Order: sequence, then C-alpha cells, then structure tokens
Amino acid sequence: MSLARSLLRPVGRWAAPRRSFHSTSVFRATAEQQEEAATQRAERTMTRFWKRAGIKEDKDSVAVVLDQRNLRTPSKHIVQFPKKQRELALLTAAEWDAQTKNLKAHTLPLTSIVARAIDAFDPAHAEDPTVRTAVIDKLMLYFDTDAICYHEEFPEILTQLQDSYWKPIINWAENTYSVKINTTTDIFAVTQPDETKAKFRAIIDQMGPLELSAFEKAVMSSKSFLVGFALVHKGITVEHAAQAAQVEMNAQMDRWGEVEDSHDVEREYIRQTLGSVAIALMDKHQG
Repeated sequence: MSLARSLLRPVGRWAAPRRSFHSTSVFRATAEQQEEAATQRAERTMTRFWKRAGIKEDKDSVAVVLDQRNLRTPSKHIVQFPKKQRELALLTAAEWDAQTKNLKAHTLPLTSIVARAIDAFDPAHAEDPTVRTAVIDKLMLYFDTDAICYHEEFPEILTQLQDSYWKPIINWAENTYSVKINTTTDIFAVTQPDETKAKFRAIIDQMGPLELSAFEKAVMSSKSFLVGFALVHKGITVEHAAQAAQVEMNAQMDRWGEVEDSHDVEREYIRQTLGSVAIALMDKHQG
C-alpha cells in the first residue's frame, strides 16, 4: 500500500485520489508541479527527503510545510488549518519532523485523520459528496455488532475487564443521551432500539469534517462504535478507550502470556491511534 493511500484510509472504495489542475498560468503551474513533486516524493521513495517540517502562516490560515514546501493530501490538497488551530498544525508538522530515514505510515496517524477530513469530508474539496453518507452508514452498522454489547460470563478475568471498561461506556452513553443500549450474553445478534440509532445518527450527521474523520478512525481502530463515540465526545480518556478496545486481548494475555512483537505492538498502536483522535479534536474539547 502506498503512503498516500495509507494516510487517506478510505472505508471501502469511495475516495480515490485525484489529480487537480486549478492553475491557468504556465508559470504558476510549473511552480505547483515542482512543489507537488517534492511533497509527493515521500510516497514514491518511502524515504525522508526534507530537513525540517514546520508551519507557514498567513492572515487567516496555517499550512504544514516540508522545507517550506506545502504538505499535500493524497488528493493534492494543501494541508492547512484555520488560524485558531495553529497547535494542531504544529503537531501535524511534528509527526513529519519526527520521521526517520525510512517513512512509516503508521507513525503519521494525525496526518491520516487530517488528510481524510480534507479529501473525503470537506465540502470544498471532496470529490464525491456521497462518500460522507456512505461512511456514516457503515459506521452505524458497527453499532448493532458492537463487541462491547456482547458480554461473556466466563472466565472471571474477562468479566472483570468487561465490567471495568465496557459497562462504564454503556452507562455513560445511556445517561448522557437518554437512550437504551441493549446488551447480551448470548451468541445471537442483539439489535439496538431504533430510537437510539436515530439519536446517534442525528449527532453524527452534525459532525464537521475533522470530527467525522476522527470518529471514523476511532471506530475502525477500536472496532467499536461506542468506544469511538465516547472518545470523540470526551466521555472517556484515551487510556480507557485503549483498554476497552483490547479487553479480549488482555484477557488472553492474562491466561496465556504476552506474545512479544505482537501484543505489545498492537497495544502501542491502539494507544497512538486513539491518542491522535483526541489530539485532532483538542480545539473542540477546549471550546
């Protein structure tokens, strides 16, 4: 998988990268081609070519730059933020500044969220306006199959972890939004009330591009609608979200022990990814 595609991480095949030709000036086009060639070199070579990543500010916005060249999304849009999100721009630049000689896409989770927001969900840049609805439809499917609604009655360590990390999320959602969430200890599928799904759907429909991108990342990485929903609404901490996402794995490790370079890598990946979700929405939470 190319670096660009791994950063975008579309759900399904809705958001294919596209070329953009906005300039009518030969000189401007040449400059943009040179800039694009430089900022896309990472994708082609998977190696670091820049000396310093930083930000470039103007009156209204802040752009991320690599050696003063604009960082661009997989669909070639400039990665820039409103002035009030200057800290987010700095943290995005920091991901690139921290890269070693060989690029690793999984170490750019914040960039991935930002690029996805711009390319897929921003009305000013999204190529296909139906992607947003399709993504929300798919995320809602995670609700009826949410792992934290399917509880086991043994072994004891698993039930303890469920009580510690899953039940508080369910209780928070029910109390915060005055809804009913069904759980089961059976192997048969549980269906959530239509009223609950409608309320959550209405909330998600109101999400802005960055929030929806962060929510999608949280759900896909935790494999739980409710874990992702609670995290983006600050109902739980990143650590709680990470523990909730790994209840079954932690129960297995308690019984069988940790597999080196497997469980530990997965644990840190989840923490890093969910941490990037919280960072992406820090301005929303501060507001």
